[in-house]
Amino acid sequence: MVVRSGKPRYIAVEGPIGVGKSSLSEILGQELSARVILDERPQENPFLGAFYRDRRRHAMSVQLFFLLQRYAQQGELAQGDLFSRGGVVTDYIFAKDRLFATLNLSQDELVLYDRIYQMLKVRTVTPDLIVYLQARTDVLIERIRRRARPEEKPISADYVRDVAQAYADFFFSYNDGPLLIVNASDIDFVANADHRRELIDVIQKAPPGTSHWSRG
Repeated sequence: MVVRSGKPRYIAVEGPIGVGKSSLSEILGQELSARVILDERPQENPFLGAFYRDRRRHAMSVQLFFLLQRYAQQGELAQGDLFSRGGVVTDYIFAKDRLFATLNLSQDELVLYDRIYQMLKVRTVTPDLIVYLQARTDVLIERIRRRARPEEKPISADYVRDVAQAYADFFFSYNDGPLLIVNASDIDFVANADHRRELIDVIQKAPPGTSHWSRG
């Protein structure tokens, strides 16, 4: 795994479906004059809509597509030329892919997936800071419904809950670098300028190790 040091920074925003990863990444990119690299572009994954309708049948296809897509982006990060200006903000970390694979694949499929994942992982880049957004399941479901992406229409509340729990379990023991855990249930950093300014300030001042922030 490639580890960066010094500035400009590589900031990764993470969290479950609907929590606002892409929105916050775009905001940070503008605020920090950083390049923004977004993860899931649903229109580019031909298996995603079918996966939400039938997880068991299409899980391997959707996971491998995203794994290779993310690896290609990580290859660009590893070259270092993306950091020449204001740094980079992404709305994912590479380990996210295996987190979803653990949720979605059968045991036999996971064995095959892991062989590919481990070969690719050594060429990935560790963020200088991860901003992990948490939110209650009901909040996540409401935000998913509000953005009304056609491929997400079949998503069940149980799946959203499982994904959120998988993220919580993963970051509970995360120790690969600075981690800022943000309670995003009751903040609106997209529409509320005060909320946005407070969160940006917290991110810019995030200390080493693991820290938590909840507004109010």
